[in-house]
Amino acid sequence: SFQHGIRPPPALHSETLHRGAVMLRSANYDSFMMGVNQRRKQSYPVVCLYATVALFGLLVVLALRMGDTSSEPQMAQMSRQDLMATLRSVPATVRFSPGFTSSMKKGCDTSSSSLHATRQRLVPRSTEVSKREQLKQIKRQDTFNRMGFKETRPIAEKEMFDEFQSDVIKDMRDNLYTMEKGDITFRLAQDFGFCWGVERAVQMAIEAKLHYGDKTIHITNEIIHNPGVNDKMANMGIKFIPVEDGVKNFDQVEKDDVVILPAFGATLEEMQLLTERGVQIVDTTCPWVSKVWNSVDAHTKGGMTSIIHGTWSHEETIATASFAEDYIIVKTMQEAEYVANYILNGGDKAEFMEKFKNAMSKGFDPDVHLKKLGLANQTTMYKKETRAIGQMLQKTMMQKYGPEELNKHYMEFDTICDATQERQDAIHELAEDKTIDFFLIVGGWDSSNTRHLVEIPEHQGIPAYHIDRAERLRPDNSIEYRTIDGEIKVLKNLLPEGKVRIGVTSGASTPDAYVADAMNRIVLMKSSIANTESTA
Repeated sequence: SFQHGIRPPPALHSETLHRGAVMLRSANYDSFMMGVNQRRKQSYPVVCLYATVALFGLLVVLALRMGDTSSEPQMAQMSRQDLMATLRSVPATVRFSPGFTSSMKKGCDTSSSSLHATRQRLVPRSTEVSKREQLKQIKRQDTFNRMGFKETRPIAEKEMFDEFQSDVIKDMRDNLYTMEKGDITFRLAQDFGFCWGVERAVQMAIEAKLHYGDKTIHITNEIIHNPGVNDKMANMGIKFIPVEDGVKNFDQVEKDDVVILPAFGATLEEMQLLTERGVQIVDTTCPWVSKVWNSVDAHTKGGMTSIIHGTWSHEETIATASFAEDYIIVKTMQEAEYVANYILNGGDKAEFMEKFKNAMSKGFDPDVHLKKLGLANQTTMYKKETRAIGQMLQKTMMQKYGPEELNKHYMEFDTICDATQERQDAIHELAEDKTIDFFLIVGGWDSSNTRHLVEIPEHQGIPAYHIDRAERLRPDNSIEYRTIDGEIKVLKNLLPEGKVRIGVTSGASTPDAYVADAMNRIVLMKSSIANTESTA
């Protein structure tokens, strides 16, 4: 903390503090870590001994400084409160025993609340501290929770099972992912629906609501991209942060409120604001999203610009971009090729800036910031396209700087989430069945991973209809659906006379029960058609 420019308590000599902190971090760090890692195996007195040795090191340095007459007046002002604040700056991996910390507090005029306030002030905003380190500082706060709540977990798990599981889907899994109902044959993709990260986020939100009871709970965005699940959050009393003219308004969030961060994360600036406001943060960010943040941090350390394959307005990409220093966002191969052409041949700078005006970092200059690139991606993008973009950029930088200099100018990590890839592979395999008449794909209309599932059968010449809820299937045999281009259309006479084979899948934010509801509606629609025909 001292190395990163955080101001020490004014009554302490800065050089003395620096020496003491360095001693704690270096000379005694190994001893501390051994004590921490073997905490369950070692006895309580031994753990206390490590802490005492470390404190002794600090006190020795302070005592030596007492001999310096220039610093003596300042040292005389040192209080136990100052010493406690100093010890709070030690890295979070170093932990003192409860008996040790309680003995330190004896006689201090420092309350637990003032210590908490001191720790809050240790979240740096200085540009000298990397964004990754700033995030680590936020996560060390007592008000930050990313593990959920064990005492309410059993109730939350039961609620998840009751509302989101389906016997129909379970039976299809047991029957080679096939179900026949009269003239209808449903073929279900072998990987579909809720992924682990989404399920974890929803369950943590339910756990938080049960844990905090009557406290005011907010969420910075949709918990996941599914209208039914978000309706559930609202019905539980969780408030969504309002958006005004494209900007989130946090004015309604007060100290000691609870704020949930959704599965696709939140920006660094939002987390800093919430930490400074003194709210309880429940972080449900998917670990795969955090993996992308690690990638852009690696780009920054390498002096590279992050080129992010994603949608600039998508919440996950907005969050990822907040952890990069210099970045540009490309949505398609065509946009990536435009950037590559500029790298190789130059071009109209004004046109470039206009084209990517919403998709690049502040102060971005294509003549400066495209010399060293690191590729990252929104986790829900189409993996084949991300790979193709990566190969194209690699070839571009090799052509520009030569094979021997490639590693200095280009970096790439695979950050497409496993669940996204598994669902894409499954629908690829199912689309090889050319007897399927059309695909029904269930998932939020703003769900990126679901939209990419729609593209796969469409590219193989099989119609695909993307619905966000079962109610889009209407009793009059029509369907309201979203196209690949984002248009909302209505198709009449969805189900033909006679037999029909329907491929079914769903996005990673869609519960099994919602897929079953959609199939049940199709069965009812077909029955209605049959009854009409028999009456006629």
